[in-house]
Amino acid sequence: MEEYVKYAAPGSLIKEEYIPVSENVKVKVVHYSPKSKTNNPPVLFVAGWITQMFAWEHVLKEMTKDFEIFYVETREKMSSQVTGKVNFGVEEIAQDIVELVEHFQFADKKYILFGSSLGATSILDACQYLEKQPKCSILIGPNAVFRVPNFGKVIIRIFWPRLYLVLKPFIKWYLKTFRLDVKSDYEQYKKYCLNLDGADPWKLKNAAIRLLKYEVWGYIEKIDVPTMIVGGSKDTLHTLDNLYQMVEKMQNATFLDLETNKQTHRGIVVEEMRKFIKNL
Repeated sequence: MEEYVKYAAPGSLIKEEYIPVSENVKVKVVHYSPKSKTNNPPVLFVAGWITQMFAWEHVLKEMTKDFEIFYVETREKMSSQVTGKVNFGVEEIAQDIVELVEHFQFADKKYILFGSSLGATSILDACQYLEKQPKCSILIGPNAVFRVPNFGKVIIRIFWPRLYLVLKPFIKWYLKTFRLDVKSDYEQYKKYCLNLDGADPWKLKNAAIRLLKYEVWGYIEKIDVPTMIVGGSKDTLHTLDNLYQMVEKMQNATFLDLETNKQTHRGIVVEEMRKFIKNL
């Protein structure tokens, strides 16, 4: 458990386990329990696409002070155990979330869903199917759609995963040049580079193909879970207009602007989450 200690508040209890979410997939879940008893609801934490835990170090250190956390490494990540042919899109991850809620026996409206990017989008999708709804959702930069230029779509469909090492520098260059504001938040670029370095290219291709046609607009108006959507007005990768539209279309959502991706991955998110829960 030493690798997880650096992400936890002092005295936290930590356990790692693999949970079967379908016949062919097991996902890794890291369970953090705070040192002192807490009245806060447990948190199912679903990070973004290929995101590694180090990206959430500051948030986890703050959150583990007074929240029990079930940190999920979703099926598209290197750690998942997969047999046979499976898919790695939003719909599949959403169903994994449904299975995990049942597995951990969360009570209706007695737990929190916390996620970012693809994880946040998957949470929205899962809310359509959850028998036991969360008390609230905290979503960092959920993707309404997954924008990919036409040349990118061609590359995704034809590239051979064994050539990932050749393609990876191009992806990093594209992100740095066209999608990220490296002047405002260079840390975001470095984080994404490390995530790409730790990705499984076979799962990555399958997931990318599945994401090309996905969008939330067909169901977003049905979601009535109290939700705080957190964005960054200087985060060019997660379209701010889409976040505003999502808040407007959802039945019970608010928006918080923390300006940069860096700030959305800091302890202030947990402070705002505490305020949000208190005011429910």
